[in-house]
Amino acid sequence: MSTFSAASRSGRRVGLPALVTASVLAALATTVPAASARAPGPPVGGECGGQEQTRRAVRLLTERDGIPGAAVLVNDPATDGRCGRWTEAAGTADLRTGRPMNSADRLRAGSVTKTFTAALVLQLVAERRLSLDEPVERRLPGLIQGHAHGHGYDGEQITVRQLLQHTSGLPDYLEAPEWEEYEQLRYRRFESRELVRRALELPPPQDAWHYATTNYLVLGLLVREVTGRSPEAEIDRRFIKPLGLRDTYWPGGDPRVQGPHSRSYFVDGDGRRVDGTDWNMTFAGAGGALVSSPGDLTRFAGALLGGRLLPAAQLAEMRRTVEADPDRVWPGARYGLGLISTPLSCGGTWWGHAGTVPGGHRALVAVGPGGRSAAVALNTVPDSLPAELDFLDVVDKSLCGGRSSERNSV
Repeated sequence: MSTFSAASRSGRRVGLPALVTASVLAALATTVPAASARAPGPPVGGECGGQEQTRRAVRLLTERDGIPGAAVLVNDPATDGRCGRWTEAAGTADLRTGRPMNSADRLRAGSVTKTFTAALVLQLVAERRLSLDEPVERRLPGLIQGHAHGHGYDGEQITVRQLLQHTSGLPDYLEAPEWEEYEQLRYRRFESRELVRRALELPPPQDAWHYATTNYLVLGLLVREVTGRSPEAEIDRRFIKPLGLRDTYWPGGDPRVQGPHSRSYFVDGDGRRVDGTDWNMTFAGAGGALVSSPGDLTRFAGALLGGRLLPAAQLAEMRRTVEADPDRVWPGARYGLGLISTPLSCGGTWWGHAGTVPGGHRALVAVGPGGRSAAVALNTVPDSLPAELDFLDVVDKSLCGGRSSERNSV
């Protein structure tokens, strides 16, 4: 799960398949648990580096692009005191009550979930319980066989690495015709094997790199086969609890978001703005179902990119990237094993992931040079090219503000 949008500003209906991407700009091809403590507001006695630029970038999303609410949380371990953690927010978290947007609310993390799942798989690789280059057929015999539909998918030819980096050649089940009207499936419960079977009925993608949540559902099934536990249970045991991610949890089949959260909104087929907060996320599973918060996402990403969750060899594998389709992500972005890399205007690269769910939440977490991290939360998916670029600019301003332009990397 990554990017979804109900309609373009012109009112033309956009199907879900075109909008499920590696992270943020898939739509461009068609539309060019207890809550944690509240995050601190602007520091008293002056601005932190880049805070004013970030504030302006966040306000553009609400004042120019029509996003009801936007928020960003920035953590900078290289800075002491009041500027080590700051936030900016604009707009409204709940259109019914008028409650202001903030960076402490929970939201659906969408495809940021893929980074959690990828980190879990890399831990199993480090434990020598999986190999990146072993075929899927070895652990899940008969799961990927597309000959019955004339497409020739073969689990003997698809490796764990290819699943992680979206080079498996599998199509996305969300490209099936029934997902053109995805809100009709809003409260339906799905099983991963059912969705994988549906994907195998579809023709193969034409490009070598093709973002497909199908890959991560297969990875979830692999985790269950190898560990005897669900990927949800393993991620909870290995990451969520040890890191103290109190706002991060798996919703299962419960369509509601528990605890303090922003509402989310999408535009339906009739062009009306609809509250899409309640949604059964079983269709996303290990590829996009997590609920989290900006604070939890920066804590997880900081631990991962800081080398606290994986040995150096596995983290290096995670950061080995391939060229990604710019129509499915954005120009300059590359895809690793559940990680996206993107150049920064000030030099260096940010690493992270983004995600969007059909109800309208969008999340992005990024770690830049020196370990500064940022997590952005929106409660409506941008539906135009300028809005998408404004969204990415919030990330760039948050990570580049106050830094000189110099070529370095995380």
